[in-house]
Amino acid sequence: MYTPKFFEEPRIDVMHQLMMARPLATLVTLASSGLAANHIPLHLADTPAPLGTLRGHVARANPLWSDFAKDIEVLAIFHGPDSYITPNWYPTKHETGKVVPTWNYAVVHAHGTLRVIDDAVWVRAQLEALTDHHEAGFTKPWAVSDAPREFTEKLIASIVGIEIIISKLSGKWKVSQNQPALNQAGVIAGLSNSELRDAEAMAALVAEGTKRAK
Repeated sequence: MYTPKFFEEPRIDVMHQLMMARPLATLVTLASSGLAANHIPLHLADTPAPLGTLRGHVARANPLWSDFAKDIEVLAIFHGPDSYITPNWYPTKHETGKVVPTWNYAVVHAHGTLRVIDDAVWVRAQLEALTDHHEAGFTKPWAVSDAPREFTEKLIASIVGIEIIISKLSGKWKVSQNQPALNQAGVIAGLSNSELRDAEAMAALVAEGTKRAK
């Protein structure tokens, strides 16, 4: 991933936060037919420190778990907030006119070796951990144990567990750090008054980047 220095996010805890908040990863593997990409929610465990482990599952019918190059690391891409940035939000537009549109975004790339775990006990534990994490914010959280056991056992038999011990993390936060403070403030104001998807979250990231630069 091309990452200019001012867009680099080296803090592991910040990258972990994005991975937990936006767990639907694009998992890229090398299959016998070439590169393959699957979109899979991955649950982050904080061990082994400091990078952690990603755990998930795929359908048994998905060739991902049986057709991948075992000697080549896989890549899980976690997509954070993103937003179009119009030049109209830059006060310098009125001074020089030398501005162009851009796209702000935050992403994390996690590299590691893929391990397949075809074990019903492990898969159930992974499903419970994943479900408990995402149900925690509901008033009445649903649990795997709420469904009939014979029903869940049948479903568990149709999926296979995967695990990626993370060997490398890289984060890119392209959130207007290359703009002067005046334009950063304009971006925050513009996003805050827009109805663009992820506008609120991106405004917060730009504001955080502005504080870090001071």
